[in-house]
Amino acid sequence: MSNCSELTIYKVKKENIKRVIELSLSIIAEINEKETVITSYKILQKTDNEEELCWHLTWINENAVQQYTKKWPDLPSANELMSLVDAKLYSGYFVDLV
Repeated sequence: MSNCSELTIYKVKKENIKRVIELSLSIIAEINEKETVITSYKILQKTDNEEELCWHLTWINENAVQQYTKKWPDLPSANELMSLVDAKLYSGYFVDLV
């Protein structure tokens, strides 16, 4: 089974960006606590709109994504993160074609 990439774009007020990044890193650590299922990540900022942040996560496979999507509400940092996000603009999962 191949890796699965996640792209999620959030709109975040400038004053909340630092905390959202901290919480994002905490969530990745929480997800990987028992086993490494996110093998790499980038937290990106849109070049023409600094209030848009993008998570680019690489998961070990699509099954891992499905398991942790169900656990999202129970992650210790998830509620605070979402309280600081003004909007989730996009979220999608992709697998390699070539």
